[in-house]
Amino acid sequence: MAVITPTGGANLNAVPAPVKQTLSTNYLSFTGGANDWSQQYLPELYEAEVERYGDRSVSSFLRMVGAEMPMTSDQVVWSEQGRLHLSYAGTLVAATGVITANGHAVRVGQTIVISDGSTTVKAYVSATTTNTITAKRYDKAAFTTDSDFSDGAVNLFVYGSEFAKGTTGISESVTPSFQSFTNQPIIIKDKYEVSGSDASQIGWVEVTGESGQSGYLWYLKAEGDTRTRFEDYLEMAVVEGETAAAGSGAAGITGIKGTEGLFAAIEDRGHVTAGVDGNDPAEDLSDFDEILKKLDKQGAIEENMLFLNRAVSLNIDDMLAAQNSYGSGGTSYGVFSNSEDMALNLGFSGFRRGSYDFYKTDWKYLNDASTRGLVTDIRGVLVPAGTSTIYDQTLGKNIKRPFLHVRYRASEADDRRMKSWTTGSVGGAYTSDLDAMEVHYLSERCLVVQGANNFMLLN
Repeated sequence: MAVITPTGGANLNAVPAPVKQTLSTNYLSFTGGANDWSQQYLPELYEAEVERYGDRSVSSFLRMVGAEMPMTSDQVVWSEQGRLHLSYAGTLVAATGVITANGHAVRVGQTIVISDGSTTVKAYVSATTTNTITAKRYDKAAFTTDSDFSDGAVNLFVYGSEFAKGTTGISESVTPSFQSFTNQPIIIKDKYEVSGSDASQIGWVEVTGESGQSGYLWYLKAEGDTRTRFEDYLEMAVVEGETAAAGSGAAGITGIKGTEGLFAAIEDRGHVTAGVDGNDPAEDLSDFDEILKKLDKQGAIEENMLFLNRAVSLNIDDMLAAQNSYGSGGTSYGVFSNSEDMALNLGFSGFRRGSYDFYKTDWKYLNDASTRGLVTDIRGVLVPAGTSTIYDQTLGKNIKRPFLHVRYRASEADDRRMKSWTTGSVGGAYTSDLDAMEVHYLSERCLVVQGANNFMLLN
């Protein structure tokens, strides 16, 4: 395998200078040496700025999988359904057949399946208390018969009921359960400032930027870069967001509460797996079979998106190519009717395994050397496609929304989705006697991750 080692200049100008002054990294020097202006020969100069990092923005993830909706409160609250069937983990006393399961809803007369991992039996519920279940086996007299069970942990679930002739029915009812979740928006700010003198100075280098700015005025590029960076922060802040824990240093600062971002929501309420390991060259379908088993136990949503870093994406391509028995050496990836006159497709955009469809795409945020590509602990995320039905307490009714969506503060008086305003006395703004132009940016938003049990983080 080829080893590529970056040279000393590979990371120059990767981070903008944080001070308001002219630096050697901000302009071309012609003083001293071969570039001395006192020499009689003018060097050949290229006026256009070279875009060596391409499109430097890392946002787009939420635009692909989510939506943005306004809100008027300091927090957003939503409810998610509990499971339909009753199942519990408990502790069995084998001699008495009593199972301790705190807060259970199993009732007398119901029939249950009990397992300790090695032995599974059916039993009849003869008595219950708030935290205990007395079970009578159908196949044997006691749990200790033939040493089938010993005292310890068991799992159980209800599969039905049975009553004798002429008896009354079940006396208690089961109330459906749900869980309520909440998140609060955070205020994100940034600012760009340029003096009147610098705003009127024309440079000799033609600048360009992601926001479409062009020309010979450097402050246009600097303001455009600040805006693009802020727009990236709008996504990064809700992806990486963390709620300030009680007693934490951040919680000790007045007004700082944090927000639950995508990664935090999955780590708290979803799945974290190393099943698809970017460092494992022996990627195979067994990794995805483990993922399928987890999805089967949750919502079993058929279509899922995989947002991956480069290593995992290539490993999946190799895994899928290996399924083609005629592709010796991987020469017939993707398009299996390749000819010498057509481009060889060495990648896959998706595949189906079992009853699930997986659509794969690279996530620039995980690859960029100035963001998650610098850390590399998160290799990808699995996001369910489609919408979920939930009860919105603000609207007071059930609604369908994407599993992943952003809520931002807005009302008739003020829209805080993405605010931008100019102050000072330069650039058309005449709000103060400051001989400068200040461009301010502000947003107030949070991310709502509904049904996080269907999401998966690949570490």
